Amino acid sequence: MPEFDSTLNRDAKRELRDMVRSLRSYLVSGGEAGAMHAFCPARDSGQMKTGVTAGNSRRKTTLEDVRRELGDCTRCPLHETRRTIVFGEGNPAASLLFIGEGPGEDEDIQGRPFVGQAGRLLNKIILAMGLKREEVYIANVVKCRPPRNRVPKPQEIEACTPFLKKQIEAISPRIICALGSVAAQYLLGTNVPVSVLRGKFHDRGGIPVMVTFHPAYLLRNPDAKKQVWEDVRKIMEKI
Repeated sequence: MPEFDSTLNRDAKRELRDMVRSLRSYLVSGGEAGAMHAFCPARDSGQMKTGVTAGNSRRKTTLEDVRRELGDCTRCPLHETRRTIVFGEGNPAASLLFIGEGPGEDEDIQGRPFVGQAGRLLNKIILAMGLKREEVYIANVVKCRPPRNRVPKPQEIEACTPFLKKQIEAISPRIICALGSVAAQYLLGTNVPVSVLRGKFHDRGGIPVMVTFHPAYLLRNPDAKKQVWEDVRKIMEKI
């Protein structure tokens, strides 16, 4: 048995030397790239996934980038009367993105979207969908409160448009839920009323958009809650 072990060790050492010699010869002859690909597949795969290579250092824009670019915005007259900018909040990688019209008084004070009476109703809708508020993302078409909660003017919407677009790109949601006419008409580029748009999915750059009534509308018209429930059920089924 010792003699057999000794012979086995000699053969193994000889085979190892041959392998090292072959590998050295391969590297010297210009096979470095192939060898690296063979021994580092995870790195190559990761580069293909993210699109980042030695010649391409681009990275995906984040919500932090968008908020930093927005800064202490003075791009439209709304900055003259606002208390705070209401950027949005929630899961930065949410599958479901809610977009409303603009901040109200409570939102303007707290700097958070949908925290007033309409916001509490939206929270109930989200819970009824089997989700938590922190699992979705909530934003508005305009980031500053219009005086007396009036409808945002076209120039105000235009000033906020680049930032909402970048928010959508950063989140990359599977579905957008447009709350009310301002959000619906902005996202879909139409003047068609919510009552006609709701109940079916529309396309916005490859993202399905479900239009439904704004929670503030439901506070004034509680009979419309049944229609909203029909709309959110379709979102649940699609997600």
